[in-house]
Amino acid sequence: MIDFIEGQVEYIEKDCIIVLTKQGVGYQIFCPNPYEYRKMEQKRVYTHQHVREDAIQLYGFVHREQRDLFRKLLDVSGIGPRGAIVILAAATPSQIIGAVQREDIVFLTKFPGIGKKTAGRMILDLKDKLKDFGNLVNEQDWGTEEQLFAFSTDEQPASSHQEAAEALKALGYSDAEVSKVMVKLKSEKGTTEQLIKKALQLILTS
Repeated sequence: MIDFIEGQVEYIEKDCIIVLTKQGVGYQIFCPNPYEYRKMEQKRVYTHQHVREDAIQLYGFVHREQRDLFRKLLDVSGIGPRGAIVILAAATPSQIIGAVQREDIVFLTKFPGIGKKTAGRMILDLKDKLKDFGNLVNEQDWGTEEQLFAFSTDEQPASSHQEAAEALKALGYSDAEVSKVMVKLKSEKGTTEQLIKKALQLILTS
């Protein structure tokens, strides 16, 4: 099992990053929000290795606690790695844990691919398991909701909006959902990472 990979971020794609290690190996790592990384920066990425018959895939996270929550989500029947990635991309840890504890079916079913049956399983399977999980989560390190919405006032290239839209589609949101939320963000200025986070929060709170 690969616990983490450390190296230089060579490429940033809409659903993954490529990290080049000192050994000259480039690893493709799927992430909740690839744009939170910066190209050419040195980074340690905590990973989960998922093995299936036709592929071996790596999923990466900035924090170990985020990976732990990802693994908790994988314990739920009906949620695979890509589904868990979408949940972690769209909501903060406190929002996810809070929704499970409150048995908030409406909130949980706003994630792509999560219907009422799967949301019910999340509550049934995770409610007790997540009771003490919040003690492991340093919300300040992960970013508060205020920080998520703290847009830069500097001019950003128009491509940030396009990259954000493509990333949302890669997470499983429909063209209609993406178009609707991006219209609301048309006049917003920010990095691709900030636009994605803002868009996801708008989808969840709409």
